[in-house]
This record gives sequence, structure tokens and C-alpha cells, in this order.
Amino acid sequence: MTAFARHTEQGEAGSVTWELRSVNHRYLEMNIKLPEQMRELENALREKIKAKLSRGKVDIFLKYQLSSGSESLQVNEETAKALSDATRKVQSIFWDSAPVTAIDVLNWPGVLKTSSATPEALQKVALAGLDAALDNMLEARMREGEEMKNHILPRLDKVDSHVTEVRKLVPEIIAKQQEKIRDRLTQIVTETNPERLEQELVLLAQKLDVDEEMDRLVTHINEVRRILTKGGVIGRRLDFLMQEMNREANTLSSKSAASDTTGASVDIKVLIEQMREQIQNIE
Repeated sequence: MTAFARHTEQGEAGSVTWELRSVNHRYLEMNIKLPEQMRELENALREKIKAKLSRGKVDIFLKYQLSSGSESLQVNEETAKALSDATRKVQSIFWDSAPVTAIDVLNWPGVLKTSSATPEALQKVALAGLDAALDNMLEARMREGEEMKNHILPRLDKVDSHVTEVRKLVPEIIAKQQEKIRDRLTQIVTETNPERLEQELVLLAQKLDVDEEMDRLVTHINEVRRILTKGGVIGRRLDFLMQEMNREANTLSSKSAASDTTGASVDIKVLIEQMREQIQNIE
């Protein structure tokens, strides 16, 4: 499901800003981008995200800023003295060498050190901020889920309506098909075995009977409604039910012996595909 969340968490050590973006994906895929100082958090982040999300491609970005006064500069005196001794030796060898300035010394690697808030303090702020950002994302996804639910339920009602319509038509269709076969056999066969004819007509009725398919479709429809009302992690289960509904619709189509049932089966398959497209986005 698509969603975006941004949250800034403030602590004594500084502030962190999380940006979370998710798009539709069949499984859970995480793309985490952290500053070098926060790399230790990656495993903890993955566990937190897995605990709250099960599907979607999620991009996670973290920025941080130390609070004023939490960072200071310190001079490594030993390195500075060693550098001073070395520069004097060089200047005694080269009479025209340029004097070394204080800035030159400070720019030398290892001379200037930074003392900042402990990484643990800042990481604690970051983890607290992630919880809030994830909650914001879940709220956005819940709102989108409600919208999808409002798209799916009317289509379920239409499928249910088609099933009811087909149920009414099937007995009449079977009777008409049996009557056609009787007429044809009467014209072709001079002496028809009545028992054999009745057996064939019973077999035909069984082939055209779609009560089982209709019953299973209704069962699946009711289960989809129940799951949508229940909520939670439902995407994969709904996807499976759409597959089963499509299978029953295909069987209905193969057994269709009249244009009315053929049209109904096509309409049902179209509605199922429309629902399936929406369900692919549900967690």
C-alpha cells in the first residue's frame, strides 16, 4: 500500500528526522539509508519494521542533527607537538620553506578531534522517532485500506447478485436443453429406448448443474466480507479467495449453455479481476 510518513524526534543529544515511503509490493522489501554513525541501528530497524508491516516496498531515510553544545573541538596535543617538531626539521633543511600556520596544523589528520554526545544517546532518540513514524505510516495505510474496502464491497454485492440471477435461470435452462435433445432424438431414432434416453438426460442435467459452483462462490463472497470487516493482515488471504472465486467463475463459464449464464459468468470474472487489482495493494 502506498503511504508516506515524516517524523522528527527531539532529544537532549539532538534531533532525528525519519522519512518513510511505501509502495505496493507482494512481499516486504526494505531499502534503508542511514548515516554512517547510525549503521549499528539497521538490524533493530528491520526487526521493528517487520513487527508492524508485512507487505510493501518501504524506503527508510534518516537524518540527524546534534544539539548545540553537544559537540566540541579538542586538540590532540601529542600529534600537534610531533607535527611541530617535524616542521622545524624540514624548515632547517629548506631555507626558503613557508612558515606553518595554526590552520595548517589543525587541518592535519588526527590533530583536531570532535567530542559529541554518545552514539547510544542519539540512537535511543532515533529508535523512539522510528516508532512514531511507523505509527503515522500505519494510520495512512489504514485510511487507504478503508478506501479500498469501499471499492471492493460493492463489487462483491454485484457478484452476489449475478449468482442469484444464475440460480434462477439454471432450472429453466436445463429443462430447455433436455427438451431440445428429446426432440432431436425423436427425429433421428425411430425406436428410442426410454430408459436410455432418461439416463442421458440425467447426465446432461448433471453437467449443466452449477449449484455447487454457486454455493462455493457464495461461501467465498461471505468469507471476503468477514475478512474485510475483521481487518488486520488480510492481503494474502484475500488474494487466495480471489483465485478460488475466479476458478468457480471459469467452471460456471464452461458449463454455460445459454447466453444469459455466459454473460453472467463473464461479468463475474470482470468483477473478480477488478477486486483482485485492489487486493494486491492490501497488506
